[in-house]
Amino acid sequence: MAGHAERDHAVLSASGAHRWLKCTKSASKEKGIADTTSEFAKEGTFAHELSELHFAHLFQGMTKRTFNSRLKKMKQNEFYTEELHEYVREYVDLVEERVHAARARGEAVLMFEERLDLSDYVPESFGTGDVIIMSGGVLEIIDLKYGKGIEVNAENNAQLRLYALGALSLFDLLEDVEEVVMTIIQPRLDNISTEQLPADELKAWGLDYVKPRAEMAWNGEGEFVPGDHCRFCKVKHTCRARAEANLNVPQKLVDPDLLTPEEISDILFQADELQKWAKDVQDYALEKARSGTVFEGWKVVEGRSSRKYTDEEKVMQKLEEEFDVDQFTEVKLLTISNLEKRLGKKTVSDLLGELIVKPPGKPALVPESDKRPAIGSAEAAANEFDVIQN
Repeated sequence: MAGHAERDHAVLSASGAHRWLKCTKSASKEKGIADTTSEFAKEGTFAHELSELHFAHLFQGMTKRTFNSRLKKMKQNEFYTEELHEYVREYVDLVEERVHAARARGEAVLMFEERLDLSDYVPESFGTGDVIIMSGGVLEIIDLKYGKGIEVNAENNAQLRLYALGALSLFDLLEDVEEVVMTIIQPRLDNISTEQLPADELKAWGLDYVKPRAEMAWNGEGEFVPGDHCRFCKVKHTCRARAEANLNVPQKLVDPDLLTPEEISDILFQADELQKWAKDVQDYALEKARSGTVFEGWKVVEGRSSRKYTDEEKVMQKLEEEFDVDQFTEVKLLTISNLEKRLGKKTVSDLLGELIVKPPGKPALVPESDKRPAIGSAEAAANEFDVIQN
């Protein structure tokens, strides 16, 4: 199995397509800036590698002995937990269901972690399809998203569509592909999202929309367009267009003495992006200041910290010599999440299901695009509520 973390990344990557398709100049500004990998990304990479091992055993002839041997090694990885493995199994089970459905339509071709050439639409671009299933004129692309910070939707998902276009190129000369099914599975959020398009419609999107904008991005042409897509941009901290868009916000808040509901609505959208931008600039400035860059009027100081024991075992010994144990320790029930990590979700559900409830959350103000249903305005008015980020 190929190491996921060692894979190359295209300049115009499929994973960044949602950004460079909207802000075509961003890609040229990112050139030469090294990629950074978070612990969350490393955990996601490991989840993909673990799922690949399961697929090799289920569909590619790997013996049980080899599977167990490799699994034993993977369990030594710092990111391995039973909880992670359970989520991966959920994903693998769902893929297995799709494979059975494909085989019911006819002979199925299966591909896992397949490198896809996207250069028919995006210059020198490529990507990796987690799962590709071809059967009976239906091409299916399945993508695992292990993260839980952001719910990812398959509808109009540029990354997934580009992978599908790459997969279409593999089969187009050999198979009559009529429909393309693109699915995102996000097990930690119980999120399964699917978009289905006629193959011709997907190709038209690639040729009419993606290809010309990809050429612009490749050549560093077009405009800087700030927006939600800035989130993972490498130059988001210093982008002048983003700064100007946010610094112009206060100028819009002029007159009248009291704001109208319409103006407040506009402010809420602007304030959300303004907060994100300000946090990005602060993080960037701190990193640079610690490396020696001077920002006039600012300095780096030690933040607040809390006292901690240097050796808990010795602390326990000393206290036990002077006091009863119950005077300096307490027994607390684990949270439901931590209990599930220790015992497994099924065990907790079977044993304690009738004793667990999920009370209503605190009312929050979010954009209409949020998937959660609106609660009654009278009920909302009776409680405090927070404005949260979309």
